[in-house]
Amino acid sequence: MAKKITLIKIRRGSSDNVNRELQWIGNSLGLFNLRDKDSSCFRVFITLVRRAKNNKAVSSDEIAARLSLTRGTVVHHLTKLMDSGLVVREREGYLLRERDLSAVINDMKRDMEAMFAELNEVAREIDEKLG
Repeated sequence: MAKKITLIKIRRGSSDNVNRELQWIGNSLGLFNLRDKDSSCFRVFITLVRRAKNNKAVSSDEIAARLSLTRGTVVHHLTKLMDSGLVVREREGYLLRERDLSAVINDMKRDMEAMFAELNEVAREIDEKLG
């Protein structure tokens, strides 16, 4: 289950460009920020999305070499992607938690619904205690 899910309402422009659509998804999930001048998190994200169709994990070293980034930078972004619930770590490396991006988003939605159900239950208990 995800540790932290951020949602940002961003107007979606019309585009037939897959990279722009992926950028919109990442921005909507609060993954990319202005400090990431070379779009390294986005590039790591794209690498994982492309590998997901083959269900092949990829190591941080392989991502770093492929994208000409330091391993530390890659691990930083992988940790952020794991914390958001998009990515999981397995023995062989990292991969999206599902083969299809739409399945990942549906899983994240279920995670959020479970979180809100628990929040609602605790709020109801507090309301009862307070009378």
